[in-house]
Amino acid sequence: MTDIAVIGAGMAGLVCAQQLSQAGYSVLVVEKSRGLGGRLATRRLHGTCADHGACYLKPKGELFRRFVEILRSRHILEVWTEEVYELTAGAPLSEPNNRSPRYVAPEGMSAIAKSLAPGLEILLNQRVIAITPTPENNWRLTLESSNEELTAKAIVVAIPAPQAVMLLEPLGESVLDIAFLDKLRSVEFYPSISAIAGYLPTSQPLPQWKALTFVDDIDLAWIGLDSSKRLNPQQPHFVVQSSADFAQRHLESQDLQPAGQYMLQRAAESLFLPWLNTPEWMQVHRWRYAFPSHPWHEAFLSAGTPLPLVCCGDWCGGNLAEGAMLSGLAAADEINNQLRHLPLDNVNFLNVFVRSPHLSLD
Repeated sequence: MTDIAVIGAGMAGLVCAQQLSQAGYSVLVVEKSRGLGGRLATRRLHGTCADHGACYLKPKGELFRRFVEILRSRHILEVWTEEVYELTAGAPLSEPNNRSPRYVAPEGMSAIAKSLAPGLEILLNQRVIAITPTPENNWRLTLESSNEELTAKAIVVAIPAPQAVMLLEPLGESVLDIAFLDKLRSVEFYPSISAIAGYLPTSQPLPQWKALTFVDDIDLAWIGLDSSKRLNPQQPHFVVQSSADFAQRHLESQDLQPAGQYMLQRAAESLFLPWLNTPEWMQVHRWRYAFPSHPWHEAFLSAGTPLPLVCCGDWCGGNLAEGAMLSGLAAADEINNQLRHLPLDNVNFLNVFVRSPHLSLD
């Protein structure tokens, strides 16, 4: 038995878990993947790493700025670039008007999630396939791989809303209010396809930019010279992200390699860098729930059930990593209000960095 089970180890779930754990609750995080971070995703390949999810952080609010500054002081984050160029079809490359620092992790963006994990009990490679109330007035969670069952007094569901719908709908209207499920169903996402491509060390010319946005392109959305984030890169490698329309057309493809190759071909033609079309290696990843297209307008979504159940994520507010952090804090506050009303404040979770000067990124 644990006080609170958090489903999902992305930014929102980890922040929520840290906030509640530091307040004194017993917390268990359950994650279906083998690593932490969700969209703060890093692929390790060919002797390097590449960020195929969130590309960088661009803080707006004061709390997230403090979070970024703490990570900078621990050498987890550093400024990557202040310029993101734009390319509109038929127009010359546009220099950025708005210069502001973009922060990245040289060890990969998943290092941000790892920095939030110290002290937490986390189960990886464990998918929750069912949630049911027990006669003892607790929640029961059933895990797929082992058919093991866990019990908790409260649940935080910190996964994309469509996945939360699939998990929670079987509870039915006898447990969940139809209005809650309708709100959850109203959240929609844009998909994305990411192609990671590595090139010979002799590839020339390298672009003058580190990051570039394609404006109104039917196939491409963004490209970054990901190797420029790394310490002592041995070869150039890029991450190319598709448009939502392109991703939708190829989302169900069993083999994504042709889609990735086409993305590289389009980038090579648009950027007048023909060697982009001939990578030494390439990996392609699909993101079914990449960016909230129709987010929930509040920081969390509570089921309003006698047994506490709260949903959170970057789809609450829709402001990507920063929104996910604020949503995780809001969800922790809501769960606490439904349980023991322990002392909480919205900068509490930052104390983990103050107390832990040596964070492991292994």
